Amino acid sequence: MTKCFSFVAAYDRWCRFSISRAGLKSITTDLGNGTVMHCWVPKTYKPNKPHLLLLHGLGACGMWQWSMSISRFIEGFNVYVPDLLFFGDSYTTRPERTEQFQAQCVAGVLKAQGVRKTSVVGPSYGGFVAYSLAAQFPDMVEKLVLCGAGVCMEEDMEDGMFQVKSVDDAVTLLLPQTPEKMKEMLKVVFYKPVWNVPSCLLQDFIDVS
Repeated sequence: MTKCFSFVAAYDRWCRFSISRAGLKSITTDLGNGTVMHCWVPKTYKPNKPHLLLLHGLGACGMWQWSMSISRFIEGFNVYVPDLLFFGDSYTTRPERTEQFQAQCVAGVLKAQGVRKTSVVGPSYGGFVAYSLAAQFPDMVEKLVLCGAGVCMEEDMEDGMFQVKSVDDAVTLLLPQTPEKMKEMLKVVFYKPVWNVPSCLLQDFIDVS
């Protein structure tokens, strides 16, 4: 499908158009040591507005997570929407893979943009990064909103609704690499799962995202 027409690539273009039309522009920040972070930042900075950092969860880059609701936030904030490392256009050649390192990189982007204090919203995996950002840089985080983020997941991993034996098992389920694994994920993450999604469409999502 991706060789002929990709629904996911078309959606990606729509998200890019939508978030740009809302008032954000795309920038990259070289943090050194092989680490580059992509972020959507205000086209026009408003010094009278507070800052708001919107982080994304697993399986989606920043604009995929927030493009449909971004206009509501831009009315009252200078909004920043980064791609966490290994999502979208952010990457590193360093070996670190922790939310602590992710938070340090996000802090680096904010500092490069002159942001010294911000409110932060983090759903899912973004909540882990947001929590770590607040813990490591308490003077930077003014308010913190965590959505569906099991920051104490190691303590109740086998007792909750999402029963896995380790963080690695959770990542395997939440970052599927085959259509079959993606169908397993859909059964877990949706209250009313969407059935009979064509495997070619799921493979398209895996290939593009």
